[in-house]
Amino acid sequence: MVRGIAVRLAAALAVLFGAATLAFAALQLVPGDPVTVLLGPSTTASAEVRAQIREDFGFDRPVVVQYASYLGHLLRGDLGESYQLQRPVAELIDSQLWPTVQLALAAAVLAVVVAVLSAVTTAGRPLPRALASAWELLAVSTPSYWLGIVLLTFFSFRLTIFPVAGAEGFASLVLPAITLALPVAGVLAQVLREGLETALAQPFVVTARARGLTRTAVRFRHALRHAAVSLVTLTGWLTGTLLGGAVLVEVVFARPGIGTLTLQAVSNKDMPVVIGVVLISASVFVLISTVVDLAYLAIDPRLRKG
Repeated sequence: MVRGIAVRLAAALAVLFGAATLAFAALQLVPGDPVTVLLGPSTTASAEVRAQIREDFGFDRPVVVQYASYLGHLLRGDLGESYQLQRPVAELIDSQLWPTVQLALAAAVLAVVVAVLSAVTTAGRPLPRALASAWELLAVSTPSYWLGIVLLTFFSFRLTIFPVAGAEGFASLVLPAITLALPVAGVLAQVLREGLETALAQPFVVTARARGLTRTAVRFRHALRHAAVSLVTLTGWLTGTLLGGAVLVEVVFARPGIGTLTLQAVSNKDMPVVIGVVLISASVFVLISTVVDLAYLAIDPRLRKG
């Protein structure tokens, strides 16, 4: 157990180190003068002012020295300061994190619920399966921004049921969560249905039915647990999809959040903010990966015996 924990910790540190190194390399490869990016394209400054800024931010030092200083700041939890907003990156991310977490959690819960209901109620039933597969294919094929615009047009502009923009109250979360959840639910339902149909063909289903369990009870209490392993495997993909999709969804619905912050930072070449978001995303992936490994043990007792 100690060895397994050590291996997991080493792998997590390697992932974070790799993400930090790639983020720093991306910062170095950005075209243009970093001082010009810092001042803004429309700002004029004398050579003396530019030289002072270059010295203050360490742009005049060798790349190796900058890299060492960069890693040192990261080890102290310092993500740097935004070029454009002149505020600590950690403070900016913290101020925008909660709206994105709300959106991602709501979309994840909705996607899993829809996927489970769709898969469990249609697995092994030809006609319902065909109908469910049709809507799942449609959901997966539909771009999230287009789906968001359609939902906005119908439910916000015509029926005025939900607000057009903002992040105030539960009503403002409904349409963005649906927009982000439906494509994810389509993929999860397809994978889960395949696992359910494989599980329903196993001998334990006959035994469970012989003991008096109904078909619904067998599906939810036994077959679903076997099929959930493949669903848990997709958790890493689910996390990436939610984080990536949040960028477009937050822009379409004019919501605050990490997605909007990232888009503004990329547009303004505010690389410290971009690097901070990359590192936060890498940390989330490491955490999710650890939780997934633990979930395998909870779902499949055979892994605990091993």
